[in-house]
Amino acid sequence: MQNHLVQILALFAMEPPVSLDAEDIRNEKVKVLRSMRPIQLEDVVVGQYKGHSKGGRSYPAYIDDSTVPKGSLTPTFAAAALFIGNARWDGVPFLMKAGKALHTKRAEIRVQFRHVPGNLYKRNFGTDLDKATNELVLRVQPDEAIYLKINNKVPGLGMRLDRSDLNLLYRSRYAREIPDAYERLLLDAIEGERRLFIRSDELDAAWALFTPLLKEIENKKIAPELYPYGSRGPVGAHYLAARHNVRWGDLGGDD
Repeated sequence: MQNHLVQILALFAMEPPVSLDAEDIRNEKVKVLRSMRPIQLEDVVVGQYKGHSKGGRSYPAYIDDSTVPKGSLTPTFAAAALFIGNARWDGVPFLMKAGKALHTKRAEIRVQFRHVPGNLYKRNFGTDLDKATNELVLRVQPDEAIYLKINNKVPGLGMRLDRSDLNLLYRSRYAREIPDAYERLLLDAIEGERRLFIRSDELDAAWALFTPLLKEIENKKIAPELYPYGSRGPVGAHYLAARHNVRWGDLGGDD
C-alpha cells in the first residue's frame, strides 16, 4: 500500500500539472500526499489467510510456512479508507485494499459515481447495486483496459435495464506487444526519465501517512481477521466499504 498503491492514488488524484515535466508532475503528487488526513485505525481492516480444503485440494495457512513463527500476527491483507483534505476531494472516500492468497491477482482503479437523487429508473433495478452504480474502471494489470460500466435499455417493447461495458481492451485494440512494467522502468532509468520515479519528499510524505498507523497496530497487537486461502479477503473489508457507502467493484460475477 505505502509504495505502489499510494503512487497510483497520487497520480489519479493530483491536479493537472503545469507541464509533463517530471518535477511538475512530482510536485502535484506531493501536494496530494501532504493533503491526506491521518489514517484512523477504525478505517482499517487487516487480515491473514488461513488454510482450508476445497474440491479435494488442501490450501495452506500463512502460519503453516516453516519460516513463519507460530501465532504470528503479520497481516497478509489490508483494506483502508483514506481521505484527501482538499477542495476537490473533501469527503470522498478512497478505499484501498491489497493482499496475498486472494481469489484473483490484479491491480486496478475503480471510480464509482454517486447515485442520482430521485432516480426515475430505481424501480427497474431495485436493490441491484451492480446496476445502480455507474463505474469507470482503469485496469493496470493484467489485461490492461479502460472501461465504463453503464445502464442501457434492453431492446424491445418493455422497460428493462441491463448493465453494459464500454470497453477499451488494449490487447484487442492494438496488435503490438505491450511492454512489461519493468521494461518501461529500466528504459526510463537508462534515458534519465524521472516522471514515474518518486522523489525523496514524496517518499517521506507516504511514510508519514502510514508509520503512525503501523506503530498503533503493532503496539496494540491487533489480531488480523482470518480469511480462507483463495477468497476475496476478510468479511470486515466489506463492512468497511458499506460504512462509507461504497461497494468493492470486484464483486461482480463477470469481472
